Amino acid sequence: MIADDATMARLMVRAQAGDRQAYGVLLTEASRWLKSYFARRSAPAAIDDLIQETLLSVHRKLASFDPARPFLPWVAAIARYRWVDHLRRVYRAAEVELADEIAIDSEEDEIGARISLERLFGLLPPGQARAIELVKIKGHSVAEAARHCGQSEPLIKTNIHRGLKKLAALIEKAE
Repeated sequence: MIADDATMARLMVRAQAGDRQAYGVLLTEASRWLKSYFARRSAPAAIDDLIQETLLSVHRKLASFDPARPFLPWVAAIARYRWVDHLRRVYRAAEVELADEIAIDSEEDEIGARISLERLFGLLPPGQARAIELVKIKGHSVAEAARHCGQSEPLIKTNIHRGLKKLAALIEKAE
């Protein structure tokens, strides 16, 4: 049975004071709660790793827990960050695999693709087209693109998001 928030908070306070037994019970109960949390969000093969990463983060942040606040929302916030990190790793791996599978057969295909891309970029506001080209095509970081364009990082991110959304709509409309 998974302990309630008040019990978990008491165990955490005792763990902060150095009670090893309370800390062990806390980690066991937190593991059970995290298993349920991640089961709704992740593939079964990733759940154990996510639980371990979260528990390591809880251990590292043990001193930052405020006993006046609820425990489970604190753990949920840490778990969410670990989950987002996991998704980033999964999507980056998928992008790399996709890039490896896409091979341009000839120079003509490459030139044709570039012309098509230039036409699409012509339909976007210049700031959006430039941000997408620097970050998504040339591989610059958002910070590098911001310096190059003389814009803030949030504006670069917004331009990329809006530009890609508009490109997707244009392509979908053309099909």
